[in-house]
Amino acid sequence: MAVLQALPNDSVRLGAESSLLYTDIIVQLEDGSLCDVEVQKLGYAFPSQRCACYSSDHLLRQYKRVRGERGDRFNYRDIKVYTIVLFEKSPAELRPYKDCWLHRFRQRSDSGVVMDFLQEFILIPLDIYRKSMENRPISTVLEAWMAFLSFTDPARIEELIVRFPMFKDMYQQAYDLCFDTERVMNMFSKELAILDHNTVMYMVDEMQEELEQKKQVLEQLGQELEQKHQELEQKHQELEQKDQKLEQKDQELEQKDQELEQKHQELEQKDQELEQKDQELEQKDQKLEQKDQELEQKDQELEQKDQELEQKDQELEQKDQELERTKMDAARKDQEIAALKALLAAKKG
Repeated sequence: MAVLQALPNDSVRLGAESSLLYTDIIVQLEDGSLCDVEVQKLGYAFPSQRCACYSSDHLLRQYKRVRGERGDRFNYRDIKVYTIVLFEKSPAELRPYKDCWLHRFRQRSDSGVVMDFLQEFILIPLDIYRKSMENRPISTVLEAWMAFLSFTDPARIEELIVRFPMFKDMYQQAYDLCFDTERVMNMFSKELAILDHNTVMYMVDEMQEELEQKKQVLEQLGQELEQKHQELEQKHQELEQKDQKLEQKDQELEQKDQELEQKHQELEQKDQELEQKDQELEQKDQKLEQKDQELEQKDQELEQKDQELEQKDQELEQKDQELERTKMDAARKDQEIAALKALLAAKKG
């Protein structure tokens, strides 16, 4: 597909001063089809209905032109109209589709019958395309065309020309076209200028109605805010009363804090006295422990003495037993001596 020429329009005026268009170009393609390329500053209301009106206008143009050229050889299959709309700012209907920047529309039957109708529509939101191409290289021819129609950043333009050199001449033509006012002014249709004007007026009326509604809402909000202000004033007075009560409570708490501080100092003094008493008791405990150790040592010595005395007692008892046996032996000896003396005396007598 290639553009052969930009066709003349019915009027040399750019259109109504309130038009929302950047440009509106009718071009003829290699196969003879007409293509309406429109770039909008702001998405018009009713984009689908406008596309239908545009397409119908250009279909009639194509029909008249081709029928006049071919005469009896005319065939309806010789006609084909594409309506391409490039949105710099996408309309509300396309914004939800953030991952899709190319929307194709064609007529089809709900019964499944396939018929080749004469009109096709392509809607391209350039803002969504630019967003989708962030941090991405331009890799396909379609992306290159969209970059050509969308990017103004010198770095992206340089990337486009390096990857696809064919766009260098197009940029040169666009540059030269900016200095040819007559050609630029010829890129608008009289009928569509009227349609633009009517659409703009409708949108202005719609905005005016919306402003009136917003004004009423603002008035209602003003009344609500006034009521809220009165409620807040009442709340403020209540808060002031609560602040006074809180201040009184703060004073009472401060007095309590002073009393507690005094009690704390007294307790601290008591703690110091108790600590001193504890130190004295600790000293006494140490002395007592020392005495206990001395007594324990004495007990050990006494126990040792007791053991020695017990041993001495055992030895004395043993000595006593020996002495008793000695006495008994002596008494027996005395008896024997007495008996011998008596026997001797008897013998002498």
